[in-house]
Amino acid sequence: MILRSSVPSPFGRKVKMVAKYLGVYNDLSVETADTNNPADTLRQQNPLGKIPILILDDGRKYYDSRVICEFLDSKADGRTLYPTESDARWEALTLQALGDGIVDASILQVYEKRMRPEEKLHQDWVDYQAEKVRRALDELAATPPALDGDLTIGHFAVACALGYLDLRFDGAWRAKYPALVTWLDTFRDLVPAFDATSPNT
Repeated sequence: MILRSSVPSPFGRKVKMVAKYLGVYNDLSVETADTNNPADTLRQQNPLGKIPILILDDGRKYYDSRVICEFLDSKADGRTLYPTESDARWEALTLQALGDGIVDASILQVYEKRMRPEEKLHQDWVDYQAEKVRRALDELAATPPALDGDLTIGHFAVACALGYLDLRFDGAWRAKYPALVTWLDTFRDLVPAFDATSPNT
């Protein structure tokens, strides 16, 4: 199977981390994709032109990271990140949505500053997205996701979100949210794949 992504991509990192944790990473051939290059075949493989995308041996294509992670989970033996009990499953998926939402709002801030000339930057839009991140971090810090039981896809999504804030926002969140710093340190100890997939390595 071919996984197309880029090193800095937080969603690509989530897939790679999940694959390592589940023991299926060696089944993947990771190839770089350039979302900004119209000549890259990515736009033919995924009409949205987004990463990550998983291409199966028979040519089937799966995207986005949520679909890929659940597909890889279905292929793993002995471990699952998706609880089968109803309440636990919905909690895990909701936590994933929160982590992914932090990344979405953060990427919009990055792109606003990267793609627009400074004189055309829409600061109100940047602030609007930053407020989403702040509210999400406030909620997570008030009740950090428990790490003393089975890990779920939600834990991985939150860890990737915090990792992306470190990468693109110089870890500014850490000063305000020490409980989340402790949480992420504990997650890193439990999941060595977090450091193994760091864009800084």
